[in-house]
Amino acid sequence: MIEVEHLVKSYGTNLALDDVSFSVGQREILGLLGPNGAGKSTAMNIMTGYLSANAGTVRIGGKDILEEPGEAKKRIGFLPETPPLYGDMRVEEYLRFVYDLKQCTYNRDAHIDEVCRVTRIADARRRIIKNLSTGYRQRLGIAQALIGNPEVLVLDEPTVGLDPKQIIEVRNLIRTLGREHTVILSSHILSEVQAVCDRVVILDGGRVLCDEKTDSISRTIQQNSRIRVSVCGPGKEVLEALRAVPDVLSAMATGEREKDSFSYFVESAPGADVRKGVFFAMAQGGWPVVGMEQEGYSLEDVFLKLTEAADTAGKKRKK
Repeated sequence: MIEVEHLVKSYGTNLALDDVSFSVGQREILGLLGPNGAGKSTAMNIMTGYLSANAGTVRIGGKDILEEPGEAKKRIGFLPETPPLYGDMRVEEYLRFVYDLKQCTYNRDAHIDEVCRVTRIADARRRIIKNLSTGYRQRLGIAQALIGNPEVLVLDEPTVGLDPKQIIEVRNLIRTLGREHTVILSSHILSEVQAVCDRVVILDGGRVLCDEKTDSISRTIQQNSRIRVSVCGPGKEVLEALRAVPDVLSAMATGEREKDSFSYFVESAPGADVRKGVFFAMAQGGWPVVGMEQEGYSLEDVFLKLTEAADTAGKKRKK
């Protein structure tokens, strides 16, 4: 549905995008993840035709965004980081205005009714936009993107500024929209991407660090295995014994305590299983092991490892 190939964008000497490529399938929810300044908004503005690239191509449903902008843009609904709302308009008035701008051919009343129902803003149709809460304004921004029933939705930081309850509501809405639309959303919030997206593209410094399914992203780098072990024993001695186990690379206390036991994270070399070694080391010290389990890596762990690796590689290139 979306093909992004070798995008390059610079602002003077600042390279915002450096050979960025990825694709998004039909009815897939893709998360663009990265810190502020990673190039997420720039990539989205190019994908939606708001910016031109120095090099590279973007195709929406096979239509080049530069060569066939009209046909490509018909397939896109866009929510910028700041929703493009007119504060003095009423909600329904604004949606009718957007309907006319997009030159929609659906039955106007029925289409706007459906959009309001999906985004759960029907009860605010007669309200003036500037009097809406932040959550309602964000949902209205998504509603305007849905006018015309585009195949692709591009959402830039859709939950920014929302409270926890509103964030959950918008996440649920995005998951619902993903059943009928291809969705790209950008975020620097790791838990948001993990909760909503089928796939993640991680950007940092304008480059793609990772492009992988959300549930398997930890396998995109050669991670060490990690276990969590709970031990009844003196913390300092337990840590020293854990670190002395063959193939253990690191051990650290988690800070969690249950009655007289403390929890530790133990990282081992790739392919090594240190559970038996940990058990025998604790038995030798006379410290009961009351729990041991494989500990998965979160998206945050992967993101930090990837960005650290990129920083290290960048420093080596400069030398």
